[in-house]
Amino acid sequence: MTVEPSQSNRPGRHLARLIYLRSALVAIAVASSTAAHAVTIELKDVASDRLERQRDAAEGNLPLAGTPDLAQLNERLAEKGLKAGSPVLLRAFKSESEFEVWVRKDDAFVLFATYPVCHWSGTLGPKLREGDKQTPEGFYTVTRAQMRHVGRWPRSLNLGFPNVFDKVQARNGSHILVHGGCSSVGCFAMTNSVIEEIYGPTEQAVAGGQTFVPVHVFPFRLTDANLATQKDSPWYSFWSNLKEGHDFVERTKRAPRVSVCEGRYKFQDTAPEEGADPGPLVPCGEARAALDFLERLPPAALTRLSLQMNPTVSAPRSLSSSRLSKPSLVNSNGHGNGATLPRNPLHNGPGRLGANIAEATGLPGEAPRETHPRELQPLMPHQLPCSMALASCRRFIALQQQAAVKRFASHGGRKSRQQHAQR
Repeated sequence: MTVEPSQSNRPGRHLARLIYLRSALVAIAVASSTAAHAVTIELKDVASDRLERQRDAAEGNLPLAGTPDLAQLNERLAEKGLKAGSPVLLRAFKSESEFEVWVRKDDAFVLFATYPVCHWSGTLGPKLREGDKQTPEGFYTVTRAQMRHVGRWPRSLNLGFPNVFDKVQARNGSHILVHGGCSSVGCFAMTNSVIEEIYGPTEQAVAGGQTFVPVHVFPFRLTDANLATQKDSPWYSFWSNLKEGHDFVERTKRAPRVSVCEGRYKFQDTAPEEGADPGPLVPCGEARAALDFLERLPPAALTRLSLQMNPTVSAPRSLSSSRLSKPSLVNSNGHGNGATLPRNPLHNGPGRLGANIAEATGLPGEAPRETHPRELQPLMPHQLPCSMALASCRRFIALQQQAAVKRFASHGGRKSRQQHAQR
């Protein structure tokens, strides 16, 4: 976001600011001949409510509207009969830009507080790959190790992306956090004061024995009415699956045990005597076989598989909290020219997993390769230029993958234009 001085005859009183937004290009003109400011805003693929919150944070108008009284944490806990150190459940809703903290009381979770999310990046739909600037969607868990973050946001929660489901879909990325501030690329930025309140009860819950803190991330509040408006979205089936977990919490006020089977999340109730810790996400059936298979693939083969399983799709750019918008064409970077989702190797019945992944990776049994750039052909271990046991080598390979992705995208674009010209 850039701030340009107004064309007024009193330039000495004008305010000029420069705020860098990775997820939007915004121009704001501020005029200040009086105490009031006139604001002009240009939006590109970002909801206006996110922009307004970023502007408020930049101008120091904190806490944001809708934030609970952060100075009265203990009093608010006591008012609801809750105790610090009890297990917690966290839920985030992207479209509404809301983040919930639930605290365990007796044998059920109670909604303790709802906070405005200052900023999240990307569009509705899951995160597909490193660098797509998407905030993920799905079921995640935070452990003690994921609360030890060294860097700009020492008090933050690492969601643990990619989880088991993401890995089975050949999606990749890292360091997706719930942190402070009001800018993010793939994270939830909550402002510094709010992350302090979220982090505190979570840290106390972990110290009190909760090994896995569930974090459920949804595209929007998954009511029947909201989901019904998205039947034409390529993510409709995925969101319907997320709704099962969403409704489980709404119905039981407990955190379900989550597993990944046959390319879907599955949910199992926990008896009150089992406690409030749902444990980690676990794979079963073909998901376990898929993980074993994918873990043996060289980096270039994984890159190619990720591109083929997670191509450009049609998805809504944003949803209003009051009504849902119609889908628009976006890709993983939030731009146009969408396509339909590919088949999922896990959705084609038993026995097809290995064959379908082989077709996508270039392993034995693949269809002809000449339609794909040479750079994305699988690299066997003996072809790697260094040892993957070294961090420097892994960084080098990651850079090579990113370059291959760009070449692949460029190649696909040229080929599409050539095919279109031949028609």
